[in-house]
Amino acid sequence: MTKIGFLGAGQMATALALGWKKAGLLDDDSLAADPSEMARSTFTNKTGIQATSHNVDVPQDCKMLLLAVKPQMMMGVLSEIAPHITSDHLVISIAAGVTLAQLAAALPVGTRIARVMPNTPALVGASASAFTFNQHATNADVALVSVLLKAVGVAVPVTENQLDAVTGLSGSGPAYVFVMMEALADGGVRMGLPRETALALAAQTVLGAATMLLQTGQHPAQLKDAVASPGGTTIAGLHALEQGGFRAAIMDAVQAATERATELGAK
Repeated sequence: MTKIGFLGAGQMATALALGWKKAGLLDDDSLAADPSEMARSTFTNKTGIQATSHNVDVPQDCKMLLLAVKPQMMMGVLSEIAPHITSDHLVISIAAGVTLAQLAAALPVGTRIARVMPNTPALVGASASAFTFNQHATNADVALVSVLLKAVGVAVPVTENQLDAVTGLSGSGPAYVFVMMEALADGGVRMGLPRETALALAAQTVLGAATMLLQTGQHPAQLKDAVASPGGTTIAGLHALEQGGFRAAIMDAVQAATERATELGAK
């Protein structure tokens, strides 16, 4: 079990804490800090982990720190905790766009730093995460972060210049999929299905398609072609998607989120 200090107790910190707790990896003596009383209360009620309003309490109590604050708030938080960071600390940031160099500049020289981009399905053990480290991180740091992330889903190492694209794809991706599932269900309701039935079928359809892709290793186009018989219902639906610019819209969403992550890091 790992004692982790959470700087920020919002939705992503809560999702990770719950995922790690379910996996038996989070020490009950961990601690979170957040200026919002509501966020602290929600975090503690859901995770059982205590929360404080004082950021400096966290590095004094925990040697592994998870920076789960908004990019715009990052420098302010770092200025508070920097005097309390020692060579024993491992600092992990999940903030979009904030680079290793920016983090290092605000922390003591030689601080071991990681950047991680998880997503909210960590809550159910199905996160898609990517991670990278600075030059001061040890092999033990890499191993620990990998174990923690793989305990709540899939985790892959990337270079730092790929992390903004990861943010645009898998970091923001669950929201795109939720919109698609809602639209699928709305289509079913439009065609006469009860809302509850349509939502259940939409969710299972997305889950089944993703499982097929992962388990067969086939390209999505192959799997799509296997469903679309000549002159059938599926090809008619696919034609409607192409007319609506569905694929271009998804690609544009990834690009927009990636570019926004870069903008946030530049501020």
